[in-house]
Amino acid sequence: MSAPRTAERTRVELAEFLRSRRERISPEEVGLPAGSRRRTPGLRREEVAALAGVGLSWYTWLEQGRDISVSATFLDNLSRTLKLDATERRHLFLLAHQRLPPEPGKTWCTVPALIHRLMGDIPSRPAYVLNLRWDVLAWNAAADRVFGFSALPADRRNLLWMLFTSPAMRELFNPWDEQALQILSSFRRDFVRATQDPDIAALVKDLEKASPDFRDWWRQQDIHGPCQGIRHLHIEAVGQVVFEHTTLTIDEDRHLGLYAGIPEISVSPAPVPPRAHPGR
Repeated sequence: MSAPRTAERTRVELAEFLRSRRERISPEEVGLPAGSRRRTPGLRREEVAALAGVGLSWYTWLEQGRDISVSATFLDNLSRTLKLDATERRHLFLLAHQRLPPEPGKTWCTVPALIHRLMGDIPSRPAYVLNLRWDVLAWNAAADRVFGFSALPADRRNLLWMLFTSPAMRELFNPWDEQALQILSSFRRDFVRATQDPDIAALVKDLEKASPDFRDWWRQQDIHGPCQGIRHLHIEAVGQVVFEHTTLTIDEDRHLGLYAGIPEISVSPAPVPPRAHPGR
């Protein structure tokens, strides 16, 4: 009996939420005349229904808390009509759809200052921030000593590009084929979240031209298991080093991930030949 009561309570909350958001929108905000005979503030139900592209009866039933199904497309239209922000949109989806909405992938954003300070607090452990396109947006001193991010031009400071176009990467990753396949599979999971973004599509096209290995593996559509959190690197000045790594989501809305690698030995402050280390 608990499930029906829970569903009924959720529909009541949905109805109250929709009424509250409808009443706060003035007709002028959506390009409608204000009129002189409005007994309540905000938009009328028929106006919301028309703007969201549904019939009045159907929208009325939804706002009355009746048990009807809704599509994600309609909820997005309704979110725009009611001028919901990102937090309110997620709340609407949870109430009406019982699950979170898909968030559009973003491939560029600004790293919060707090994350820069956090990476600086772990000076002996390589750490850097990636977006969905795997551009390296920020890094600490240890990561720069090992991977040489600051020496790269900004348009090529991308982990996937470095992995598949740099001959030194085949020496750094040992074995290269096995790890490159795992890393490519990890990138594919991020790619599907931003397939409509022209920047990430351009990266794939450029890599297909620049790397036969990437082109062949990408077109095979093979899906490998997730990375096991281990990277085997041969750093010239140190020798073979095993890194245990993880990626932490630091801003879900901005699709930012903080990569942190912990080697079996601490990274020496002495200069090391620049290398790139894809680890997402």
